[in-house]
Amino acid sequence: MQDFSPSDLKAILHSKRANLYYLEHCRVMQKDGRVLYLTEAKDENQYWNIPIANTTCIMLGTGTSITQAAMRMLAQAGVLVGFCGGGGTPLLMATEIEWMTPQSEYRPTEYVQGWMSFWFDETKRLEAARQLQHARITYLQQTWSKDRDLKAEGFNIDDEDISRSLNNFIQKIESAPKVGNLLQIEAELTKQLYKTAARRTDYGDFTREREAVDTANAFLNHGNYLAYGLGATTLWVLGIPHGFAVMHGKTRRGALVFDIADLVKDSIVLPWSFICAKEKATEQEFRQQCLQAFTQHKALDFMFDQVKAISQKSDWGNTAV
Repeated sequence: MQDFSPSDLKAILHSKRANLYYLEHCRVMQKDGRVLYLTEAKDENQYWNIPIANTTCIMLGTGTSITQAAMRMLAQAGVLVGFCGGGGTPLLMATEIEWMTPQSEYRPTEYVQGWMSFWFDETKRLEAARQLQHARITYLQQTWSKDRDLKAEGFNIDDEDISRSLNNFIQKIESAPKVGNLLQIEAELTKQLYKTAARRTDYGDFTREREAVDTANAFLNHGNYLAYGLGATTLWVLGIPHGFAVMHGKTRRGALVFDIADLVKDSIVLPWSFICAKEKATEQEFRQQCLQAFTQHKALDFMFDQVKAISQKSDWGNTAV
């Protein structure tokens, strides 16, 4: 197998990479200097190429396996690999994807140093959480205001019910005395957005349940885990451990991944879950729609920008230069 230097495989910045893979019932392997996945068709096996230099992460679902040689090449290219259950949702009682991160001694240090400069101060951690929530609303407003497809489906940022929900949330962000209150406010907003999406798509009664089998819930699970893949990639590239969350608690080792994924989940995953359910889309069609929207609205760029802005905020005090 031909060896590649990191410069050969990392020509595309992670924030600009376009591909995020969810695979199931296949075998990932190295062949002729490329990473492929093998599927078993009725009459023959089929190989599909993975352009690893333009891939952020790969999620391995039910019935998958991967070879050591493939892992070596993925690590060289800086691609995260995660194991998850069918449809992107975790197996059994797991609460997060188990991420396998490439080994690198050359990730930047200024971002984790900046993050740690405020993280042990509860007041500053709350301020960082508020900043993420403001960014989340800004991204939703920007996305829904310029996405013609979402507007055509009734997701108009100027509609009274939507603007009222967002304005109420913005007002409550600043008055939340603790992170726990902020989480409650966040849950209320998402619940309102679920109701809005169900009305816009004539979905009928909807209750958010991760174990439910209806199409909208299944799509939400799948889309959320795609967003977690982007969040995990952002944090790995910037060198910030996943356990230093500002919203989801200090007892969940992947909690910061959830914090960062929340920046884009309501804007993209939520509406398209209901729209694709209404259109009776397949899981693959829904996944492609999410990935297209992530790329169109530069979701990964936005995640990078927000994490960098918080970690390098000048008035945290003792922020690394």
